[in-house]
Amino acid sequence: MMDDIAILGVGMHPWGKWGRNFVEYGVKAARDALADAEVGWDEVQFVSGANSVRCGYPGYVSGSTFANALGFTGCQLSSSYAACASGATALSIARAQILSGVCEVAMVVGAETTPKGFFAPNAGERHEDPDWLRFHLVGATNPTYFALYARRRMELYGDTPEDFAAVKVKNSRHGVFNPNARYTKEYDGDDIANSPMVADPLRLLEICATSDGGAALVVSSLEWAASRGVTDPVRVSGISTVSPTYPNSVIELPYLASDSWAAVGDETMTFKDNIAGRAYEEASVSPEDLDFAEVYDLSSAYELDWYEHIGLCERGEAAQLLRAGDTALGGRIPVNPSGGLGAFGEAVPAQAIAQVCELAWQLRGEAGHRQVEGAKVGLSINHGMFGHGSSVICTR
Repeated sequence: MMDDIAILGVGMHPWGKWGRNFVEYGVKAARDALADAEVGWDEVQFVSGANSVRCGYPGYVSGSTFANALGFTGCQLSSSYAACASGATALSIARAQILSGVCEVAMVVGAETTPKGFFAPNAGERHEDPDWLRFHLVGATNPTYFALYARRRMELYGDTPEDFAAVKVKNSRHGVFNPNARYTKEYDGDDIANSPMVADPLRLLEICATSDGGAALVVSSLEWAASRGVTDPVRVSGISTVSPTYPNSVIELPYLASDSWAAVGDETMTFKDNIAGRAYEEASVSPEDLDFAEVYDLSSAYELDWYEHIGLCERGEAAQLLRAGDTALGGRIPVNPSGGLGAFGEAVPAQAIAQVCELAWQLRGEAGHRQVEGAKVGLSINHGMFGHGSSVICTR
């Protein structure tokens, strides 16, 4: 399609708790992406950085920070923050530059060094900040937030803790084969059941950790790719960064209240449904066209919500899909063949980019033992706080 761009190269710094400067992770990922693309750093015309708010001022201006570390060349720069949607936002900016003709080849890069433990609000008294308030007023840490969603599934659809554990078991079997994942151990149901309860009904192994890591992409116009002999690239065919629409009746923390559906509202098309919907529309594909998906599994229960939001099944049917083996490698529609964020942990600016790296490896047929056979269309999805959508569809 005329609005597609090419993914020429992908790169990643392995996830872990390395305790080093986040720039090191981003530079490693960027250099790997350049080598993969067979593109010189001096050929990159635009750098789109995904920001980290936990890494000091260099994290707030990540485009400049990474360009400086690689060697300033006079290329144009952008830096963007959208919480967990930062990587997709950075990619959307690069795509816009390419499709508008401002540049022909661009780099997208994100990386983070995270503190020990689960994320906490930034220091200070910020009574006008909904994120600060949800910690201090409601006591809703991230694991609490994930547990509320799990409880919602149990109440509405009859899902069980065993279903949530089965998600982790499935993803761990995939993550074993991912050299960039932090956790490459295969877990069984007993391992899950014996791990500490963190926020009922979710146990420690079912909640995404925080990690250090980095990921990068080299993207270009299809014409520039062809000029380099790349005639059948993996293509970015759709990106969604939509906001919620009024009314949005499901409370999305850090917001502490929702809109009223007394007179209007469509429960079949909530914010998270719309994120995927926009990407499908741009790519001119439907859920039936997907060969696999990378979804936002900040908890094992959360993954089941995304099955429904991206249209793999009807409301309340996600656990049935899981139990049937449809979302495992070899199943009808594998979900998180990378191992998911549960295998990686959260390095916030990098994670949406890392998802696109996995889309590219799968569509190239380069995913090794976690390869989805014959993959031609893949979707990634997550979302950022304060109403940032994040979904990318890649095709080949």
